[in-house]
Amino acid sequence: MKITLPVYQHPTLVTLVDDSSSFVESLVFQMSPSMALKTFQDPNEALRWLEGAYDTNSEKCLPIRVGYDEQTYSFERRTIALDVDRVYRIAMDPRRFYAPAVVVVDYGMPQINGIEFCRSLAQLPCKKILFTGEANEMVAVDGFNRGLIDRYLKKSDSYALDRLEGEIASLERDYFIERSGTLKDLLVKHSYSFMSDDAFATLVHSLSEEYGFVEHYLFPDPSGILFFDANGQPKLMVVETKVGLTSHLETAQDYAAPIALQEALKNEKVVPFFWRSGGMYTEKSQDWEQYCLTANVCSGREDYFWALFDLPPVFLNGPVYSYNQFLQDRAHIASF
Repeated sequence: MKITLPVYQHPTLVTLVDDSSSFVESLVFQMSPSMALKTFQDPNEALRWLEGAYDTNSEKCLPIRVGYDEQTYSFERRTIALDVDRVYRIAMDPRRFYAPAVVVVDYGMPQINGIEFCRSLAQLPCKKILFTGEANEMVAVDGFNRGLIDRYLKKSDSYALDRLEGEIASLERDYFIERSGTLKDLLVKHSYSFMSDDAFATLVHSLSEEYGFVEHYLFPDPSGILFFDANGQPKLMVVETKVGLTSHLETAQDYAAPIALQEALKNEKVVPFFWRSGGMYTEKSQDWEQYCLTANVCSGREDYFWALFDLPPVFLNGPVYSYNQFLQDRAHIASF
């Protein structure tokens, strides 16, 4: 299966809309405790909440600024600036988990049916699943053809719950891929070509599963991926190319770095992260071993040399609000 890598991704709040209180309670009880849910029995209340959630969503603006020629004041000569730092700083916002990326809605509700409900969400970026015991396949096909729903599941299907959780995870990923689209197209033309490499995307997916990472964000300097696990512990995947390692080697030679470091860089054996000295070796980096890790190699369109570093606290404005804390806070609120 081909894996596409969004510029960033984090857990979100799944919205469930169904007029049956008994079904909602049963579904919430059976769903994975690692999945955050917000439920509604009144579809109109759900619509108001969803619209408001996107109005206050801190991620709705991409870190792109389009300017104009300052001499002619003409947009015919546009300039585009990327503020890539804003991507990983999304992790500083505790509201990020409230993004309603996926909406699960019943079809047969007395106030409005599920298809019409989804039509009301057409201008929002959320993904929509029609999960029902009433609508027939013709209704679902029509909803697909009109772009009103993204998935259709019957409550009576075998393994319906497992399928539902799988589709939610798939659509959440699609949600972030779509939100990354324009930005990603621009990034790959600069120093972030790894973002569009299938082999690298597969590696990021594997690392997330191996280490239990639940969030990732493109990191600007040094280029790489910033991960967080469910407890908010960060790891920085520093990514270098042959060109990047050559640049590190030339700088190390200019500063008469220890021969061992020069040889390691020349032979592509280490990935450096000289965070105390602006990213490159200087005379202040004599104890270079503490800033370098053994290089792993990801072979895609080109070779990417990578290593997972602990992120120095100076890069973050204090501890991040973790996904586990978010789940605990929601459980605490629900208990009252």
